[in-house]
Amino acid sequence: MRIKELRQKPKDELLKLLQDKRSKAVQFKINISSGNIKNVRELRGTKKDIARILTLLKEYGKE
Repeated sequence: MRIKELRQKPKDELLKLLQDKRSKAVQFKINISSGNIKNVRELRGTKKDIARILTLLKEYGKE
């Protein structure tokens, strides 16, 4: 996701999306360690999405 797309979402939706991305990251780690996933770069993208969401939530907290 791009930061512009995330800025348009309300805080509640960002929190839900954060939970989804975190569970997806855990699932990626499990699948990578078991050898089920060939494309390990997807985990990197998921981690970056988590960081973007956390950044926006911190910005909302300062307002």
